[in-house]
Amino acid sequence: MTPVGMKFIVLQSNADSGGKSLDLHWELLPKCNMKNPLVHIHPNAIETYEVLEGEMEFFVKDKWMIARTGDKLTVPKGVSHAFRNPTEKIVTVYNTHKPALRMENYFEDVCKVLDKLTDNKTKEFKMNLKSMLYMSVLMNNYREEIVAKSPPDATIKLLGFISKLIGVNY
Repeated sequence: MTPVGMKFIVLQSNADSGGKSLDLHWELLPKCNMKNPLVHIHPNAIETYEVLEGEMEFFVKDKWMIARTGDKLTVPKGVSHAFRNPTEKIVTVYNTHKPALRMENYFEDVCKVLDKLTDNKTKEFKMNLKSMLYMSVLMNNYREEIVAKSPPDATIKLLGFISKLIGVNY
């Protein structure tokens, strides 16, 4: 899977683990997620990160922190977080979601939405009204897995509702 600025490889799927865990290997490209990263929670899962190579930043609860090669981070259920790569180098990360829930499907749908918004990666992704409508539909389809905190969840719900009314679908 390759959303904008990231490459994900599934190491252990929901099916492989009997739903216990989704294990991913990430490559975060230089400057990934630097503009308005999605601050979110996982209401029903614990997420872990291990920086395998490089340096990146995590937002947890209310502050940004630096993580370097070998650093590990566990984000409990319901804790606000985000991530970004402020460096000029690729960062590799081992990431888990426990239980897996439908996070694998969420990541696949992120790719579908981004492909639609970028004409299969032939155009640069821009956060505009069209993007917000599509992303809101996506986020509302996965409320058990991931809930936005910034932008506020109420905004996501409202935009998702409007999107469905006007026929936005990915």
